[in-house]
Amino acid sequence: MVKKYIVSLTEEERQFLEQFTTTGNHAAYQINHARILLQADRNQPDGSWGDEAIKSALDVSIRTIERVRQRFVEVGLQGALKQKPGAGRKPELTGEVEAHLIALRCSEVPKGNGRWTLRLLAQRMVELDYVEHLSHESVRKTLKK
Repeated sequence: MVKKYIVSLTEEERQFLEQFTTTGNHAAYQINHARILLQADRNQPDGSWGDEAIKSALDVSIRTIERVRQRFVEVGLQGALKQKPGAGRKPELTGEVEAHLIALRCSEVPKGNGRWTLRLLAQRMVELDYVEHLSHESVRKTLKK
């Protein structure tokens, strides 16, 4: 199968990536992306690896390898090492829902309870249809802010 996105590193890029993977403090995904680029480089002395070999060696998905190749060709080295803006987990609570949570926390405690617990707040937020589901840990983080 012919690859649509071919990784061809310059000597400077190769040196940068080799140093990037061995020194400094970088996110795990960035180190994986650097290793993918190093193994996929068609200019390396021992030949580039296939996607299956890279997948096995680095324990990443084929789709990740394809995405890193594509970003390298389209955006460049720095773009391939970083995630797209907005990637990652989205916050569970919007500002409006946080405001309702804080207002609920400041309201009177339900009968039969001595105080608001995190689990009780999470349960009440779901009962009031502010959210579909909410963990007590999300309540804790929000109130801690």
